[in-house]
Amino acid sequence: MAKGQRNVGLSRLLAETGMSQSQLAISVNRLGTERGTPLKYDVSSVNHWLSGTIPREVVRPLILEALARKLDRQVTHSEAGFPVPDPGTSGQPHIVEGLIELGRQDMDPSRRSILGAGLFSVAVSIPNWPDVVGRLEAIQTGTVRRIGFAEVGVVESMTEKVSELDDMFGGRHARPMASAFLVNTVAAYLHADAPDGVRKAMMAAASDLAYLTGYMAVDEGLHGLAQRYYLKALELAGAADDHLTYCTTLRGMSLQAVDLGHNAQALRMANAAAAASPAAGPRMRAFLAGQQAHSYAATGDRHTALRCIREAEVAMDKAESRASAFGSYDPSSLAYHVSQVQYALGDLRGSVTNLMESSATRHDVYRRTRVRYDALLAERQMELGHLEAACATWDRVLNDYPLVQSARADDKVRNMRSLLRPHLRNRAAKAVYERSQSMAVAV
Repeated sequence: MAKGQRNVGLSRLLAETGMSQSQLAISVNRLGTERGTPLKYDVSSVNHWLSGTIPREVVRPLILEALARKLDRQVTHSEAGFPVPDPGTSGQPHIVEGLIELGRQDMDPSRRSILGAGLFSVAVSIPNWPDVVGRLEAIQTGTVRRIGFAEVGVVESMTEKVSELDDMFGGRHARPMASAFLVNTVAAYLHADAPDGVRKAMMAAASDLAYLTGYMAVDEGLHGLAQRYYLKALELAGAADDHLTYCTTLRGMSLQAVDLGHNAQALRMANAAAAASPAAGPRMRAFLAGQQAHSYAATGDRHTALRCIREAEVAMDKAESRASAFGSYDPSSLAYHVSQVQYALGDLRGSVTNLMESSATRHDVYRRTRVRYDALLAERQMELGHLEAACATWDRVLNDYPLVQSARADDKVRNMRSLLRPHLRNRAAKAVYERSQSMAVAV
């Protein structure tokens, strides 16, 4: 906001609360007394703020708290027209505030086109584990409520349910639910009073949900937005001392980068994820090594890629001999990674074989992933010149596709039509092409 320019944000918030300027001044003074710093603001002070004068830095949180208590929701600096504090000077990382702002913009349909226009940044600064760990005590807490492990369970259960919806139906419908839950529920929990153990558990749960929300943004092709969610997940994981989600998020960022063709950045993130998880169990090690292998292969480092994929296979064998302990990374996921490594290294036939194995063993609950991977299999079958086999695979894709709301799945069907168009004299190709044309889907 330019100097001397009326503060539209603060004016809008004040109108939303229904408070007069005098009532806002009284509320700010009362909060100052509560925190041991008595204040004597009046109507003229509030009028100056509304006219564009920026309040003192120590007073701004009190104004936000007064508005938040009246509105019964969190209010951020930028929403109130105030400059966001610099973490380097204030000592506050403002992790939670940034998450609220991101989620709130994501919830607003009028803002989604702006958010979606954000570019994936290859120069994004990734916070290293030593930079983010231990920042929990810097998160400012409020006095609105007190939470326990029951509230942590609520966030974990919601994340699990949203993830199930994403797996079955894609992220287009599930992601707005996640962003709304982050803003309306999780943010309040993060600002509440809690014992240290509960607070760390809540930060870890919030990190996991932020990661999932970013993953669903990738599924919609909103790569700049996804990157912002991923960065918030890293900060939250560090604050919670949660190595698992930190490494999972870095691995997700590597996968996003390699799929976009930013291979050097993908490798940097994959290696950082592996380095930050020194005590990883075998399934987690397979999860991370598989992505390292894919990234090395994409950069042309055949020797290291094959070494990493062998490491992943050994780790998966160990993991499968134990009880399942890490999410959905299983032999079908590893077969996909092996396929990606083979394809990047020029082994098209081997890639097709492993994609077929991945498809054959993939659980039905992962419908969205099955659509994408089967479509990828059909594309590579076409590269081999196996038109009939590709058509059979695409026909299987079309069984699931109408049930999946995913921009990446849409892209795969568009590509299928493009690849089939020159072969419409073939009966199988024509049948699959016409079947896709008859579907009432937006592609």
